[in-house]
Amino acid sequence: MDAVGIAARMAAGGLPAWSAIVEAQLDRFFRQSPHGDWPRWQEAISSLASVVTPGMRGAVTVVDGVFRIGSERALDDSAQQTLTTSLQLLHPWRKGPYELFGVTIDTEWRSDWKWDRLAAHVEPLDDRLVLDVGCGNGYHCWRMALAGARQVIGIDPTAVFVAQFLAVQRLVQAIAPSLAHSVDLLPVGVEAMPPAQRRFDTVFSMGVLYHRRSPIDHLLELRDALRPGGQLVLETLVIEGAGGEVLVPPGRYAKMRNVWFLPTTGLLQTWLARCGCRAIRNVDVTPTSTAEQRSTEWMRFESLADYLSPENPDETIEGHPAPRRAILTAMA
Repeated sequence: MDAVGIAARMAAGGLPAWSAIVEAQLDRFFRQSPHGDWPRWQEAISSLASVVTPGMRGAVTVVDGVFRIGSERALDDSAQQTLTTSLQLLHPWRKGPYELFGVTIDTEWRSDWKWDRLAAHVEPLDDRLVLDVGCGNGYHCWRMALAGARQVIGIDPTAVFVAQFLAVQRLVQAIAPSLAHSVDLLPVGVEAMPPAQRRFDTVFSMGVLYHRRSPIDHLLELRDALRPGGQLVLETLVIEGAGGEVLVPPGRYAKMRNVWFLPTTGLLQTWLARCGCRAIRNVDVTPTSTAEQRSTEWMRFESLADYLSPENPDETIEGHPAPRRAILTAMA
């Protein structure tokens, strides 16, 4: 990861406070050996140099929700096998889908379905500085860049997601260097951002709020990252109800330990208003289906079907309401 280049892009993009500390943040992450499998993942990423070379012809596009780089025709059989093996070493792939020089990665989540639900409600991203909090391997970051964003910064401290992003970025670099340089993923949590930057035009937080012990503090962090008039796009788990109810699971929720608060959409709107947001809109509520989140060849662990009650799919295995996800937008 080119820390110097990232710092320079952040400074040029209007993030001076963050650019001043980002090299130290990256050094700290990689120096501490982020995961026991990191050397193996690094080797997989490095092997891509034998597969793709700068200046390759092709396109980076989205086709039927699949983020597609190049085509299989660009590689011989040996290179195709090396690419497949290297990408499989980065299992589990949770966000996507991808097609990378003909290798189809059928990820756990159909993240393109979420994008389809929110895209019409997002202010045009043309020439915008965008933050994606909890971005996973960066699938949505690439969608934001292709939608016209000037610069996208994703943050996620999960080491395997960082490795997956670096692999995809290297493949993008071979065909579209300017696009590759428009997206950076920083391996940090939201608490590592400089406070009250008020620089971003658009901030996305998708699938994060319910993991935070203090949801109000998270909403304040998101608001304070936005410039005045900037847009927040918030996606999170909710429960049904018109009042101020909130589910606080006494133990696990859908086998997850770190789920703290599932509010109604009405309460979520109240929280956003109390945090100083305006023009708050609830634009979508969709139950999560086993077609949208499931185990695949590229994510072989348990998935949603294993988290629901076998007797009643409208409940989790613990007896809580099954996952429903809402998308809200608001202005700073």
